[in-house]
Amino acid sequence: MSHLNILVAGSGIAGGAFAFCMLRAYPNANITIVERDPTLRLTGASVDIRSSAVDIIKRLGLEPAIRKHTTNEKGVQLVDENGKGIATLEATGDASSQSFTSEYEIFRGALAQIFIEPIMNRVKTIFDDSVDHYEERGDKVLVTFAKSKEVKAYDLLVAADGVRSKIRAAMLNTTPEEHIHSGCAHVAYFTIKKDMLDGGRLAKWYNATNGRVVFVRPDPDPAGRTRGNLVMVTTDREVETRKKLDKAIREGNESAMTLMEELFGDAGWLTNEVLEGMRGSDDFYCSIFGVVRTPKLQSGSRVVLLGDAGYATPGIGTSLAIIGGYVLAGELLSRAGDVGSALKAYEDIMLPHVKTLPGGEGVMQMVNPQTWWGIRIRNAIARLVIGLKLDKLAMRAAPMVGFKEEKVAMPEYPWPAE
Repeated sequence: MSHLNILVAGSGIAGGAFAFCMLRAYPNANITIVERDPTLRLTGASVDIRSSAVDIIKRLGLEPAIRKHTTNEKGVQLVDENGKGIATLEATGDASSQSFTSEYEIFRGALAQIFIEPIMNRVKTIFDDSVDHYEERGDKVLVTFAKSKEVKAYDLLVAADGVRSKIRAAMLNTTPEEHIHSGCAHVAYFTIKKDMLDGGRLAKWYNATNGRVVFVRPDPDPAGRTRGNLVMVTTDREVETRKKLDKAIREGNESAMTLMEELFGDAGWLTNEVLEGMRGSDDFYCSIFGVVRTPKLQSGSRVVLLGDAGYATPGIGTSLAIIGGYVLAGELLSRAGDVGSALKAYEDIMLPHVKTLPGGEGVMQMVNPQTWWGIRIRNAIARLVIGLKLDKLAMRAAPMVGFKEEKVAMPEYPWPAE
């Protein structure tokens, strides 16, 4: 078991967290990471760490590094078309009861690097390639790579290849889109090469009609940067708009940026400046804000789904990726020599938990109304609740009456001393 030969498809947070934990469990494990991009993708939007993932980063000794690289965001402020503040939801300062802005708000690339950098010289990496298909044969899985066409045998294939996982589609004999639900939002992410917040630490959230959201967040880069998000929130009636957004994403960044310019051109506030920043960015990408739910997380033998490939969940997807990587490595450690049993135990822990989690579609549509009347009503409610500090009262009272972030029920694993 100490020389288990593993292929991880995807070098993101899920794949990196698993490889990091697996090498702690088995320092001599042979791990290969295949990444479809030509290099590690160390860019991306702000993500956060919550629930059991907070406990895990502490156990792994990664909390100091993560705190060092947080975005220093202090909260989020709703603004109107003139940039006037409507209400401000501040960070709580309490990791056990977090608001919209987490105590561990960090850019995706920085977090991915924290997991992957310490192990880069201990894993083999294959860039600009992916898994085309696989075949399970007894205690091995034969993987055919898409570009090189090489066929290699592994003891375990870990699918950390994202929301539109091809490996998930093969395992469940379906399409990559089959198990993606709640496609009510499409989000463009990019870095604007100037500080649009004038050094402020509050993110700004602006709503225009037709479900258009402009979101700018602070970036501590001393060169002066801002992280921009353009969000299109749609209802089930807007089938054609969703089709246009899906098509633009499939066609690539140029199509996605052109469509964002078309949809947001008259949105108001600082939107035109944000669109200009989008065009000048080096890290633009656009994706569906989707939920993945599957009937199972493993093939019963040698293939397993990890992170967004198995249970993408907006708002807590990063935390679930960390938890999943930790649990999978922990089960492989505690069930030495029995991969099938370890995968089943991992599934028995993660699947019931993710099934209890909300998909977020209703909340996303409720807080981002389609009409001016809806936006005004939302603003009035936010102004009242936050103005009377009812949000802070609720955050303080929640743990006392039993409402708190749901944690994953997982065993203590016998991690070897470092």
